[in-house]
Amino acid sequence: MTAAATMAAAARDLVLRSGASDMEEEEGSLGGGPGLQEPLQLGELDITSDEFILDEVDVHIQANLEDELVKEALKTGVDLRHYSKQVELELQQIEQKSIRDYIQESENIASLHNQITACDAVLERMEQMLGAFQSDLSSISSEIRTLQEQSGAMNIRLRNRQAVRGKLGELVDGLVVPSALVTAILEVPVTEPRFLEQLQELDAKAAAVREQETRGTAACADVRGVLDRLRVKAVTKIREFILQKIYSFRKPMTNYQIPQTALLKYRFFYQFLLGNERATAKEIRDEYVETLSKIYLSYYRSYLGRLMKVQYEEVAEKDDLMGMEDTAKKGFFSKPSLRSRNTIFTLGTRGSVISPTELEAPILVPHTAQRGEQRYPFEALFRSQHYALLDNSCREYLFICEFFVVSGPAAHDLFHAVMGRTLSMTLKHLESYLADCYDAIAVFLCIHIVLRFRNIAAKRDVPALDRYWEQVLALLWPRFELILEMNVQSVRSTDPQRLGGLDTRPHYITRRYAEFSSALVSINQTIPNERTMQLLGQLQVEVENFVLRVAAEFSSRKEQLVFLINNYDMMLGVLMERAADDSKEVESFQQLLNARTQK
Repeated sequence: MTAAATMAAAARDLVLRSGASDMEEEEGSLGGGPGLQEPLQLGELDITSDEFILDEVDVHIQANLEDELVKEALKTGVDLRHYSKQVELELQQIEQKSIRDYIQESENIASLHNQITACDAVLERMEQMLGAFQSDLSSISSEIRTLQEQSGAMNIRLRNRQAVRGKLGELVDGLVVPSALVTAILEVPVTEPRFLEQLQELDAKAAAVREQETRGTAACADVRGVLDRLRVKAVTKIREFILQKIYSFRKPMTNYQIPQTALLKYRFFYQFLLGNERATAKEIRDEYVETLSKIYLSYYRSYLGRLMKVQYEEVAEKDDLMGMEDTAKKGFFSKPSLRSRNTIFTLGTRGSVISPTELEAPILVPHTAQRGEQRYPFEALFRSQHYALLDNSCREYLFICEFFVVSGPAAHDLFHAVMGRTLSMTLKHLESYLADCYDAIAVFLCIHIVLRFRNIAAKRDVPALDRYWEQVLALLWPRFELILEMNVQSVRSTDPQRLGGLDTRPHYITRRYAEFSSALVSINQTIPNERTMQLLGQLQVEVENFVLRVAAEFSSRKEQLVFLINNYDMMLGVLMERAADDSKEVESFQQLLNARTQK
């Protein structure tokens, strides 16, 4: 850039010099030669005109004076004309040199021009190619999108076809009847596992056809006839088999539980009938109910009749009350009997009937007991009878629920259709027996037997007997309360003066009370009942009043105290043997005894 600036300054000097020489030549021509100078004629020059502006000239002059070359020339005193010519000469030389350089480089310049032209052509072609590529990429992108859409549509069609294939396969599998199924239903006995397997297959196909018919599937018509014929054949074979099993219950000396258990292995037969032939299913159920109802009724009527033959011959009667005079002294030593009133009010070993081991012990076998001349109190017979009833009822209820596919109220109704007559017969027999029963301990033991059996039935999840237990208790409780009230009344109405000779030993009535009260208290402790405690409380009050009335018959105070102490001590001792130490009866007699002994 410095050389260029120098060249530009030299050019300006050359121009100034050439301008000065021109002016000198004009002056010489005008003046006629050197040395001749004539005044410059400016004429009418208007220096204020637009053609020549002094301000601009000053600016240019000032700019030229600032130039370094001019400054250098002015400082050295160089002649500007000579300097201008020198610069001009240098410029000419430079120009010629430059021209020669251009000429020398003309071929390269031409080659460069050709190369540039060729490059332009190549770039133009590349531009065209890139444009084509861009166009192709645009079309490829659209094609990819199209392929993606087509792929998505094909996937949807594939899934739809697979779904249709699966549904269609299930439909075909459900409708097609294989030859193995036909052979098994027609030829194989019902007791073989193969028949049961193919029967389940037939039931599934019949259900599938019914479902497809509701949807209007036309293909069902092709297999409906075959399935109907197979269904009829299967129903016929099943009906004959189950009825044959039910009829086998009727054979004498037959343990019906064995064929009943065998039927459970074929419970699907009845389910098949329920789904395909309800009329036959109802026929089988009605036949079962009728047969088992008669069997149970006959069995329990016979068993109950034979069971009552091994009861004690002599039982408590209406005169065997606590306040009655002991008039059975003759017969007491002649033969053991409950007519000895002291034994009527004693528990002895009778309480073992409600122990866990005895409660679920095997039932009594009447003919075995008769051969051994064994006799039992009523509560033992009651336990054996109702344990057999409980065991068979639980088994029957569970069989009904499992084989006949019922539950809830339906199972309850079917159970009572089978066992209802037997339960009614048992209730009538119990009601008849209780009408002439005066053994309060026996009745109270029967109440606790029922309470325990009811708990056992609940543990076995058999609610069908709940109503029966309530009916039995509804018979036992009123009778027990009546007998207890009769004893209370007998003690209340007892006249000490009619009891014969008096002594200070414990009275037989107080002994009866002690044995009887301790028996009831010990039984009631297992399953407490408030009503029982209230009745015993009434009986205790009457016995205490009776003791005071008898004591009043003694003339001396000492005899009265001795009599009271002996009786209270005896009753307290008996009660403490069986009842808990903190029972109301024990506490009451303990206080009475302490009150008498401290006087």
